Formats: sequence, structure tokens, C-alpha cells
Amino acid sequence: MTEAEVLNALSNVQEPDLGKDLVTLNMIKDLKVEGNNVGFTIVLTTPACPMKDMMKNACENAIKLLVNKEAVVTVGFTSNTTTVRKVDDAILSKVKNIIAVVSGKGGVGKSTVSANLALALAEGGAKVGLMDADIYGPSVPIMFGVRGQRPMMKDANGEGIIIPIEKFGISLMSIGLLVDEKDAVVWRGPMASSAIRQFITDVEWGELDYLVIDMPPGTGDIHLTIMQTVPVTGVVIVTTPQNVALADAKKAIAMFGQANVKVPVIGLIENMAYFTPEELPNNKYYLFGKDGGKNLAEEYDLAFLGQVPLVQSIREGGDAGVPAMVGTDEISKDALRSVVSQAVRQIAIRNANLPKTQTISVAQ
Repeated sequence: MTEAEVLNALSNVQEPDLGKDLVTLNMIKDLKVEGNNVGFTIVLTTPACPMKDMMKNACENAIKLLVNKEAVVTVGFTSNTTTVRKVDDAILSKVKNIIAVVSGKGGVGKSTVSANLALALAEGGAKVGLMDADIYGPSVPIMFGVRGQRPMMKDANGEGIIIPIEKFGISLMSIGLLVDEKDAVVWRGPMASSAIRQFITDVEWGELDYLVIDMPPGTGDIHLTIMQTVPVTGVVIVTTPQNVALADAKKAIAMFGQANVKVPVIGLIENMAYFTPEELPNNKYYLFGKDGGKNLAEEYDLAFLGQVPLVQSIREGGDAGVPAMVGTDEISKDALRSVVSQAVRQIAIRNANLPKTQTISVAQ
């Protein structure tokens, strides 16, 4: 066997999402051939890549079929998370992907999805931060069990920099970590926008593969502030199946599709899609209607990332400060992992096929 023969065989293995072969995409590194032994490393588009086992098996089969049926193939993995951001971006220059989780309506589980999306990405080996951008109703301190904690500050050239709190392997920032939870944040829009700007510019986020932003409901000041301050890689829309939620989700989709905004929609998640009682695991009860989110994704030609069931353990985990992804209910974890694997794939496809998102300029 020669390296050239092995590379020729591997040129028949496609990266499932990007539609090109691994050799063309320069995803094969450190190739070594000694007798019947072949070893190489596949450079994944993200540590959380859900397709790595499939690619490994395809590589092994290609080498044995096209080069040497006696080959002993050893495949390793490393990752270089794809991004369209430039290293010279002045703001959040070390953050590869900024993902905003949005909904048109409150109460659809957007914060639950944001928390577990961040945790599932981190479970796959990615470096992740979670920014709670809901100034008036922050959820992160409760959902992560950090109520009453305060982030540390450090001096950087005479300016105060906030160090995010670390929990479950991810970096957290929320107005709820700075203000007593018994106090209402009674601010006009400009003050809330100023606080969000500080969360972006005055927090030491460091090197991240993904910064997940839990957005407030609606389509208002804070959404515009974030998109004016930093280029958002894409947005994930969260809705429930019921018509009142779908109507507001359409407004969120419309906002990000406007000509002066143009932020790509990564996909849509249908939360509380159905209820399955613990004692009847094979039964599904569609309390809020059936497939409303799935149908909406089809209507707008968006990627449907999947359904998250209405499960008591997900609610209990959020209230107890132990989100489902770090809890013990494997059924909930599997549903969330499935959704996140689709999101990861769509982010990689977005980065491969679309240009960098531009910050926007909106008249006040």
C-alpha cells in the first residue's frame, strides 16, 4: 500500500453535510502507511460532530475495498470548528460561532432549549459560553443553580472586565448574576441595550467554539443591539406546536429575513411537541397540537431540527439548577442530543455555503 493509494480511496468518502470528499476538504491529516497498517486523523468541523462514527466506518470500508482487504485501519479524530468570522474581528474575536436562540413568544421553553443546547455542545467536546440576554426575565441563574453568586472582576488596562461564572463546563453570564433576584429591573430600552452591549464587550469570554445567546421573546431593542454589535452566525427558532406560538414564531422568522438584517436561520425546534407519561412510555399525547413547528419549517423552507417532548424531568431539572443534559433521564437527553446534532450539522452547512453575517445599521 502507498499513501497515494490510500488518499485515492479516501477521496471516495464524502463529508455527509458539506457534499465534498474528505481529501478535497483537507480533512485527512497525519497519514502513515506501514505494511498492512494505515493510520490517519480526520479533522472534524466541530468537536460535537454527530457523523464521526459514520465517516470512520466509510473510510475503513473504502481502504479495504479499494486498496487492501487485509488493511488494519486506525482512525483518530481532531477538530477545527468551522467559522466565517475573521481573527481580526474587533469584538469577540476568539469566538468562532455566535448562535442566538429566539422565539416570538414567551413561555415556549426557549431558555430551557438554550441551556441544554449549550450543555450538549459542551458534552461533545466544544468550548461553549451561554449569555442570558433576557434583561427583564433572566433564567440562567436558576437553571444552573448559581443564584446569589456574583462574577469576579479584573482590571485590564484600567478597565473593569467581568469574568463569567463556570458551571457544568460552560461559561455563564446573566443580569441575574449582577442584580438581586428580588429586585425588578425597571429600565428603558437604551439602558437594557447598554447592559447587553457590556455583556458582549466587557466580559472575558475567551476562546469559544460557540457562544449561545438566550434572547428575550419578541423582536425588539435587544435583538437589534446584538446584531448591531456583533455578527451573529445564525439563529435557532423555538416554538411550541400551538397556533398562538406559531403566529409569533413567524414574526421572528420575518425579522431575521429582512433585507437590512439578513441573519441566517439555522433551523427550527418544536418544543413541548408531545407528552409521554413515565408509566406509558409508548404513548404520545399532543397537548398543544401536532407537528405545528414541523409544518412551519416546511412552509418557510427551514431546516427542522427536531422535536423536544414535554417531560417532567426537563422541567424539574431546570427548576433544581440541574438541566436535563446533566441529569439522569436518558430519554430526555437522547431527544436533546438529536436536536443539537441537527443544529451542529446546519451550522457547518451554513459556514460552508454562506458568507459572514454583517453587523446591521438600523435607524433609531
